[in-house]
Amino acid sequence: MYDKTDGKDGYVSLEVNPHLAHDTKGTIAEAHRLWTALNSSNVLIKVPATTEGIPAIQQLISDGINVNVTLLFGLKRYRQVAEAYISGLEELLAKGKPLNNVSSVASFFVSRIDVLVDPMLEKIISNEDDKMQLGKQLLGQVAISSARSAYQIYKEIFNSQRFKKLASLGARTQRLLWASTSTKNPNYSDVKYIEALIGADTVNTIPIETLDDYLDQGDPKSRIEHEPAEAGQILLALQTLGISLSNVTQQLEDEGVEKFSHSFDSLINSVKKKFNDI
Repeated sequence: MYDKTDGKDGYVSLEVNPHLAHDTKGTIAEAHRLWTALNSSNVLIKVPATTEGIPAIQQLISDGINVNVTLLFGLKRYRQVAEAYISGLEELLAKGKPLNNVSSVASFFVSRIDVLVDPMLEKIISNEDDKMQLGKQLLGQVAISSARSAYQIYKEIFNSQRFKKLASLGARTQRLLWASTSTKNPNYSDVKYIEALIGADTVNTIPIETLDDYLDQGDPKSRIEHEPAEAGQILLALQTLGISLSNVTQQLEDEGVEKFSHSFDSLINSVKKKFNDI
């Protein structure tokens, strides 16, 4: 797939040890180690979009290393990620290196936003006051609205004159990738976070069960730009209800790093046990 699409698709990701998520220098060193050990052009090194991860992303791109920016939740943080990618490309160009060999994706974790925000909205709805109706309108809508807003930012940044200059020299856009797209709430459609986010230059990492659901009931059609103004209005309305999306996304980032670390430790311990059993 990588060869067939001239490097647009066909990638495999390998994560930097998530215990290094708040260690810029450690992340850079570990990413270099993994990149060198694998020695394969269709690898993406996965780096969390923490505050400390941003300069690491820029450095790795400037070193010609493909990066999957992971654990991305907030729109402000996404702008920082895109800026790091473009700045890294500019530094790579200044070194006299080609740009067409570098790829990156920015991985937004989608459904987890609704998992955290919906209970807050349900509490507002249960109060049966003047905010109840607005709470009902926003229920189950925040995650997709956030992702659609991110797509508008993507178009703005990668249609800028700054990036067009790099694109003319072979640079690729940093595509948006939708992660955590299985439906957690049984009251929602099984393909809720698939259908609404179909659009050009996007990737969706679909769990196999969700893919099976989509094969059964999916209706493929580009919907990512459906009423983009409404998406922005939904996020603004959330603030009027006293829910801070910035606080929500920071909490999700912190929890995500912890979950990644537990999963990483579990994997390493399983490999060690298998190795010792040989």
